[in-house]
Amino acid sequence: MAKVNIKIEGIPFQVEEGLTILEAAKKCGFEIPSLCAFNHGECSRGSCRVCLVEATGARGLVASCVYPVAEGMEITISSPKATEARRTSVELLLSNHNKNCQQCDKNGNCELLHVARITGAREDMYVGEKTETTIDRLTPSIYRDTSKCILCGRCIERCKNAHGLGILGFEKRGFNTIVAPAENRSFANSPCLLCGQCVTVCPTGALMEVSEIEKVDEAMKAGKYVVVQTAPAVRAAIGEEFGMPIGTLATGKMVSALKRLGFKKVFDTNFGADLTIMEEATELLGRIKNGGVLPMITSCSPGWINYAEYNYGDLLPHLSSCKSPHEMFGAILKSYYCEKNGIDPKDMFVVSIMPCTAKKFEKEREQLQVNGLRDVDAVLTTRELGRLIKRSGIDFKRLPDSEFDNDIVGEYTGAGVIFGATGGVMEAALRTAIFVLTGKEAQPVELKEVRGLEGIKEASYNLGGKQINIAVAHGMKNAKVLLDDIRAGKSKYHFIEIMCCPGGCVAGGGQPYVKPCFLPDEDADILDTYRAKRAAALYKEDELRPIRASHNNPQIVDLYKNFLGEPNSHKSHELLHTTYKAREGFND
Repeated sequence: MAKVNIKIEGIPFQVEEGLTILEAAKKCGFEIPSLCAFNHGECSRGSCRVCLVEATGARGLVASCVYPVAEGMEITISSPKATEARRTSVELLLSNHNKNCQQCDKNGNCELLHVARITGAREDMYVGEKTETTIDRLTPSIYRDTSKCILCGRCIERCKNAHGLGILGFEKRGFNTIVAPAENRSFANSPCLLCGQCVTVCPTGALMEVSEIEKVDEAMKAGKYVVVQTAPAVRAAIGEEFGMPIGTLATGKMVSALKRLGFKKVFDTNFGADLTIMEEATELLGRIKNGGVLPMITSCSPGWINYAEYNYGDLLPHLSSCKSPHEMFGAILKSYYCEKNGIDPKDMFVVSIMPCTAKKFEKEREQLQVNGLRDVDAVLTTRELGRLIKRSGIDFKRLPDSEFDNDIVGEYTGAGVIFGATGGVMEAALRTAIFVLTGKEAQPVELKEVRGLEGIKEASYNLGGKQINIAVAHGMKNAKVLLDDIRAGKSKYHFIEIMCCPGGCVAGGGQPYVKPCFLPDEDADILDTYRAKRAAALYKEDELRPIRASHNNPQIVDLYKNFLGEPNSHKSHELLHTTYKAREGFND
């Protein structure tokens, strides 16, 4: 890459040609106040005017996030003209902003408040009429408050980049402009996946998950038998809520915190993941053997399920009928576990800690209940768990490591752990499918062809003399490629894993915010690989587990022997399988 010579604050530097001033300044050790730095370009570039600087060759001040460096350019960040302009830009944003910071769920993670402090923005410098507010709280997953929106456009771009969708856009004009679904509809009345990717990039509290902390509080006050389960991706990210490096595996401390919070039992959703593999692998092999609908597609990701119901209703028979792991576990807890422990299922309250906002919607589905009882009663995101721990005065970093409860249920294998990374469900399923078809354990147990962050991965395996073609996709933009091939009758695959969020659950919409201003000890280059670092933590735990294939989990074996009978049995279908339905009005 060619280099250019520039000066920043009078100091000479050589930087790569093609960089913006903002990028070049960062590489040279300067921090220009910004609302889009290192946000992967996902904003309406230059619109907020927070990063204004002086540069030779330019007419007036320039937005450093969009203006490229050039040979001989001299850049001034700290001149009175530039600093006053940046302060004015932030003050203008604040003039149309609902400044109820004390009550805002984004308090402590608000980038607007962060740049206001840096620029020295003054309170109420510009006072006048404010844009009419829309509050959308109709879904159980995400709420929207336009009084806190600064029109940066990050959410719009993330939806496009991750999923190829345009659920959000700029509505109305001029002073009345807002960000909203078409015609300012509710998320509930649009084909939104409720994945929460928009929430992860919002710099303010304009987009947030719907909190269910109070629902859990009420269940505990009412004397319910409140149990909790945690998804694999949570352990790889919860530490970030307490200043620990990205990718820190905090399993033991997380369990200790949950036990101190007063839950009757603390379970690992990985038990449900192992159970899912037994059902899903059996379903796949049954379809292959009996001429069932192929390719079969995994059904663990609720955002992906929403996408399929909205956009590919004709392909729903391709989806596995298996419930997602936390829903399976909830169903087993309220049947098998309650039966063995003399607990009335009506008294049990199941809480799932998930990296995902779509799980909040998933638990409300009428198909996911047995005998009138929901499998899962409340879903908290990783961020909500962080708030719960902080509220209780627990010093997370000083906690001892504790083990999950595993009395008759709860034991898990390495296969269950890797569900949180893209390709993990496929790898876990293949470990068991290989054993069922060949009678031998997968060697090596790591099937690395399906690992990594490539948008679409594919591989072929000879299983019991039959060639099985598989594919893995994450992000609906990538999934669409595979789905369109199925629709056109051109797919060569037998089994496909699809995860809604890019990177899989480790980068779900309920995970901690990955933003440099709130992770000061993290190098900017590391931030770009946070998905890989969190996934690496899960693969590390997989390697440490004494049992690494779901079919070898002794509690899973006992569950089938003593209660379910066998995978895909009549009882298994009653408790562990579900149905899907095309959403009318949105399908092609």
